[in-house]
Amino acid sequence: MKNEKKFLFGKRSYQIMGIGLALIVLGFVLMTGGGSDDPNVFNPAIFSPLRIRVAPTLVLTGFAVLIVAILATKKK
Repeated sequence: MKNEKKFLFGKRSYQIMGIGLALIVLGFVLMTGGGSDDPNVFNPAIFSPLRIRVAPTLVLTGFAVLIVAILATKKK
């Protein structure tokens, strides 16, 4: 009796999933901050292009990479 573990995805798919998850986490980290310690003071850094354009693009790219990882076939 061989006790072989069969995973749902191949090694390549898991690596691609790791990249996708890293992109999502990086996007959410880039979205944080920009607030002000004093509620009476407005900080315009909250509307920086990094938070408005780059971070959401990274998150959406990460989700797209996850979809690719799920659809990728195993190498035989």
